[in-house]
Amino acid sequence: MNKILSFLKIVFPSTKTETFIFLFFVIVYGANAWFIADNFSIIYDDRIPWDGYFSFDNRAIVQTGGGFERHPLSNYFFDVIRDFALWISGNHYNSAFRLVLALLSTLVVSLANVQIFKYLNNIIRLPLKISLLILGFYGLFVTNILLSFTPETYTYTLLFLSFFNYYSAKKIQEEKTVSFAATILGSVFIGGLTITNIVKVYIPFLFEKKIFWNWKKIGIAVSKIAVSIGVFAFLFLLRLDFNFQNFLNKTEEQYDKFSKPKVTPLWDMISSWFFGGNILFSNYEIRNYHNKDKTFYYKALFMDVYSSVVPYIFIGIILLMIIWSVFKNYKNKLVWVLVISLFVDIIIHCVLKFGLHTSYIYGGHFVFVFPLLIGWLFFSLKEKTLPITYLYGILMILTVYLGVNNFYRMSEFYQFLETYYQ
Repeated sequence: MNKILSFLKIVFPSTKTETFIFLFFVIVYGANAWFIADNFSIIYDDRIPWDGYFSFDNRAIVQTGGGFERHPLSNYFFDVIRDFALWISGNHYNSAFRLVLALLSTLVVSLANVQIFKYLNNIIRLPLKISLLILGFYGLFVTNILLSFTPETYTYTLLFLSFFNYYSAKKIQEEKTVSFAATILGSVFIGGLTITNIVKVYIPFLFEKKIFWNWKKIGIAVSKIAVSIGVFAFLFLLRLDFNFQNFLNKTEEQYDKFSKPKVTPLWDMISSWFFGGNILFSNYEIRNYHNKDKTFYYKALFMDVYSSVVPYIFIGIILLMIIWSVFKNYKNKLVWVLVISLFVDIIIHCVLKFGLHTSYIYGGHFVFVFPLLIGWLFFSLKEKTLPITYLYGILMILTVYLGVNNFYRMSEFYQFLETYYQ
């Protein structure tokens, strides 16, 4: 019972401040989600197979959990969500159905934001005003805004990774180990929604106290990883009817499809889409799409690269803050957990170029790392009044610019919906 209560205390708001934060984001994100779901068909339209907005595959995710080669266990997860939404809507794919999907996303992203605050407040132990500023900055990110009304694997991955990162940081800080149950559940839920994320569940094991000097600790860590992989593999093969060759063929096909070079320069795809597109909206591009048998034509919205120097400067400042944070905290285990986790996605998208041309949809896998590294930067400067004052001022200016830009771009998104998805 104590373990269950401890688990619930980590997942859900456990103080007045955390409750206020959760309710604040539920109201703000929820108002936006309600407006879009109630007035427009974009969140779920049975005629649109994919890419209605920003390359999200809402219909495919809701109906099947997405492709098994990338989302191996998500069908079990989304079967429950879809059935619940249909139960509320009276078995109709109407505005009530869309509203349930959207509000569930709102709750999930709001809970993920609470996890970020818990980390800033309980792990880094920043002053409240700094934690709230970083959280406010993070809450305005493109990823959070879009996922707060989008039924996608990334939405739930954002919560699971944020939670697991906070949980594992507590364990490392307390010089305890990640439990067998947490390792298995983390592998199934995090790796099950996106297979490449499973490695992030095992990163904290590298930083357990004196693990490389104790054969017993190494053996226990290896056994946890082996058992969790075994459970994950069994559930995955069960979905595939034990036809693993089908997975290999499909994976190769998907890599070829999503890793082809684009006309856009590599540096611009990385800056405008991988880093920038998950934080700061760019201008949009509307394309003509159709379903497989060409019986329905529709408009799809994508992000273009930045068209002025200001957004590049904005993203450059954030990257400098992150690099500065790593440099200042290079002896900190928890910082390296975050850095390695981010590096996994850099390898996948920036080096291997998988999905780099639409990498602004992958933010749920890594964008939570940015506010935490900024938090560690504040921590490293806590004894220096003048630098921390300047940093606080810079972050406040960045937050204002981010808010103005993203609210303006959302108004353009509403115009797109009013034109094509009434």
